[in-house]
Amino acid sequence: MTSESDPRVASPRARPRVLPSLPTGIGLVALYAAMVVTLSIASPYFLSVNNLLNILLAVAVIGVISVGMTMVIISGGLDLSVGAVVALVGVAIALSHPVIGIGPAVILGLLVGVAVGLINGLAVTSIGINPLIATLGTLSLARGLAFVFSGGLTQPVLDRGFGFWGRGFVLGIPVPVIVFAIVWALGYIVLRHTTLGRAIYASGGNPQASWLAGIRVGYVRRLVYLICSAGAAIGGTLLTSQLAAGAPQAATGMELSVIAAVILGGASLSGGEGTLVGTLLGVLIMGTLNNGLVLLNVNPYYQEVARGVVLLLAVGLDQLRLQGR
Repeated sequence: MTSESDPRVASPRARPRVLPSLPTGIGLVALYAAMVVTLSIASPYFLSVNNLLNILLAVAVIGVISVGMTMVIISGGLDLSVGAVVALVGVAIALSHPVIGIGPAVILGLLVGVAVGLINGLAVTSIGINPLIATLGTLSLARGLAFVFSGGLTQPVLDRGFGFWGRGFVLGIPVPVIVFAIVWALGYIVLRHTTLGRAIYASGGNPQASWLAGIRVGYVRRLVYLICSAGAAIGGTLLTSQLAAGAPQAATGMELSVIAAVILGGASLSGGEGTLVGTLLGVLIMGTLNNGLVLLNVNPYYQEVARGVVLLLAVGLDQLRLQGR
């Protein structure tokens, strides 16, 4: 049974929308347009084709991970482990590929990511641990294992063909950008046009009513954690290819950038709301901000301050949306 068969979960919060909300969607588009205009005036290089491709390439890994994170947050959860998963996957690929070959090594890396997602899902749904605490624990676990297995050292990936996935181009478009587009499109289809997508919204919007309507809320939440970690594993594979190495310290703090982009895009930390269109806008805003700060030669310390301000604004906007209901 799904949410479509029971009127008790046919609430506005259980219905996916193309934009996070009309005001939020318009505000995001206006904000992004203002950023583009301002930066194009401030820097003559901003609107160059190479720079625009650089922006897309820079956000590709975060964008891939943000698709699964959007589903987790809509379902009422949170995943802080994604950055550590990226690092652990990279180390797994780097250490195993000389022994088993690059193809099996990539598969192993993906399985490692999915395993972390399985732990997250079981910890949250079966044991009942708060998502923040559960995923903070797996963050430490995954990051610690990355350092243990690598000895704290960056491990090279010497397979030349593997570099195509992180540094190659198809018709002038970076391969990571193409991967991001494919993952985003698949996620959009799932959220907008499948029973699972409706169950994700219902589970986050009103879990008790969803359960009464026959939706397996625990199963749905376990599945979205698996999807999120699988996305982090794909992102880790792309980053490892870009760096030609697996680094245990890679992607430190990336989880905060992903969460900020998703919340900025209109997803609610209380669950039940969010769209991948909004997430895409949030990712582009974050990427454009970072790119603009670099082009304007802003001190790296102030760049970190700016990212912190964006995160606070994103969470603050989420609270204002909740209070305005």
